[in-house]
Amino acid sequence: MSLNIVKPLFLVAALVLTSGLLGQTQQSGPIIEDHGAVWTVPETDYALRTDETLKAVFDIMDSPDDPKALNRSLETAARFLNMHAQSGMSTEQLKVALVVHNKASKDILSQAAYTERYGVENPNLKMVKALQEAGVQFIFCGQSSLSRGYPKEDIIPGIQLSLSAMTALIQLQNDGYRLIKF
Repeated sequence: MSLNIVKPLFLVAALVLTSGLLGQTQQSGPIIEDHGAVWTVPETDYALRTDETLKAVFDIMDSPDDPKALNRSLETAARFLNMHAQSGMSTEQLKVALVVHNKASKDILSQAAYTERYGVENPNLKMVKALQEAGVQFIFCGQSSLSRGYPKEDIIPGIQLSLSAMTALIQLQNDGYRLIKF
């Protein structure tokens, strides 16, 4: 058999074996249906304590340069919610806050403000609203608001404006939230 045929056959066999062994795909939901797909991890060695409350604050400062691209950092909160809910935790046990600043500031603009500035619809709007409906707290840095020219009137309703991201991060950690930075 020639080498040109063996390589593709080997690749197909590897894919079939791998898919058969893993036998799963990522799933979104049950909290955020269209975002935040995660893998089911069977037989973990470090057990999830489903009787505790998890309080997480995500420091969201980066954003893709392409205004049509979804901010995957924001989606991290959806993954956090979905993976813990899929693993048996209730929504009451999952307290999530996102502190948004720097380049990510544009991702929480209202549809009208985003379209006016970037000429396209805000790809993050639907996900932000779903996260808000799930009880996720969004806090926008007042320093980023002013330095980047994004007034409070231009942000998605329900997002809180703070003095600064630094202030919000410290206060949330004082309230028992644990910082998650990716």
